[in-house]
Amino acid sequence: MRWVLLILAAAGLAVAGWAAWDRTRHPVATPIADFSAPFVFGRFAVPPDNPLTEEAFALGRHLFYDPILSGNNQVSCATCHVQALAFTDGRAKSPSLSGGELEFSAMSLANLLWGQERFFWDGRAASLEEQALIPIQHPDEMGQDIDALMAELEASGTYRRMFRQAYGAITPENMAKALATFMRMLISSGSKYDRYLRGEARLTAQEEHGRKLFMAHPDTKVSLRGGNCIDCHSQFLTSGFRDALDGFSNNGLDPDETLPDGLMAVTGNPAHKGFFKVPTLRNIAVTAPYMHDGRFETLEDVMAHYNDGIVVSDTLSPLILEADNAPEAAKGTVGLRMTPEEIQAIIAFLHTLTDEAFLTDPKFSDPFDGGS
Repeated sequence: MRWVLLILAAAGLAVAGWAAWDRTRHPVATPIADFSAPFVFGRFAVPPDNPLTEEAFALGRHLFYDPILSGNNQVSCATCHVQALAFTDGRAKSPSLSGGELEFSAMSLANLLWGQERFFWDGRAASLEEQALIPIQHPDEMGQDIDALMAELEASGTYRRMFRQAYGAITPENMAKALATFMRMLISSGSKYDRYLRGEARLTAQEEHGRKLFMAHPDTKVSLRGGNCIDCHSQFLTSGFRDALDGFSNNGLDPDETLPDGLMAVTGNPAHKGFFKVPTLRNIAVTAPYMHDGRFETLEDVMAHYNDGIVVSDTLSPLILEADNAPEAAKGTVGLRMTPEEIQAIIAFLHTLTDEAFLTDPKFSDPFDGGS
């Protein structure tokens, strides 16, 4: 499968128009050179007022790793989003500044250019720019006063220069734009599965069996066995689908009595109770523990949940409710009812989604730790 260079005409026009308007105010920002992405990932969009530029990326990378963004100058974005863990933190729930735990686990930040257009587990941010500002100001996450932060950034000659080159002024909006640019460029597309798609690698028999199960919705009428994964995790991105709120789902974790609000807290729609963002499965082997609250420690635990541990509630996804590989009706069991060999095959396929280059790429690393 060939890679295709994707250069958005709209983004290019935005860069050109913005640069012409700003030529007398600060140096013209440089569009990111040689930007490429797998065409199989599908369409994506970059905000016209925040084109992908080298200067914005460099600024966003510095801000992402700088604890100056927190009120106590000890917590950075990278504290909860570690590159070696696909920008998660290896915890069920991230620690809060008050000494307890946050409500949710830290999500992976891979391939945010695609997939759902709402962010956080409960979808409370409508853009990456909005998402970037929320944890900085949250009292239990980074606990920073935004005006105090602007003053700190203004006091830094390095940040005055970087903001001037990227956007002009030091403002909360421009800070959010820079962080969003860095996150948009965290593209993971070098896994064994990606090489397979490009015709550069072969899957083992077990991995190929797992891939086929991943892609299939079980249908006992035609003896089609499947893991039902693709019904929620889009085929190549392995994240939730982009259209409307299709990227959010109730996947059968809790009964109605204890079902958390999830997306309903944002939309106010009772039909969205217990809906959470469908995460990408890219690099899933290094992002344990799993689910929005980190309740499952291993991929085996996750598969056991889908196999015979589904909890029925009013808003449970019908795609999950109807997915069953056993021809006879089950009593007291809702799930896939796959064999141990089938479960291990799916897990083997999930391991092909690990992208070692992404986990170690110097351009995504800490610039304050010898990086460039």
